[in-house]
Amino acid sequence: MNRETREIVTSACGDRTENTCWIPWDRVPSAYKEAIVFSDYWSAYRAVIPSEQQRPVGKETGEAAHIERWNNTLRKQLARFLRKTLSFSKCVKMHEIRLKFFIHRYNTELLPIVG
Repeated sequence: MNRETREIVTSACGDRTENTCWIPWDRVPSAYKEAIVFSDYWSAYRAVIPSEQQRPVGKETGEAAHIERWNNTLRKQLARFLRKTLSFSKCVKMHEIRLKFFIHRYNTELLPIVG
């Protein structure tokens, strides 16, 4: 997520392994490749994101509040991302497709006005 515009830049579906972390990192547009990356302390981030660009932060700092807010919005808008609901799908491909549709809609229609 771009901190200034709140636009979702890239995403990936998968488990919390280093291999999954490489997917969005490889998809990051070149214009963002030199940016500072604020993340939590997940070990895969340390393995993938260059250390000079990464700034691991805890939730208490508020530096990652905008991405946490987006995660909550995603879960609220897309029930399929919550387990134990009638709309939970086990098909990863359907999760990916729905996520792409939601991100497109968020970036073009729902993006909050920042500034």
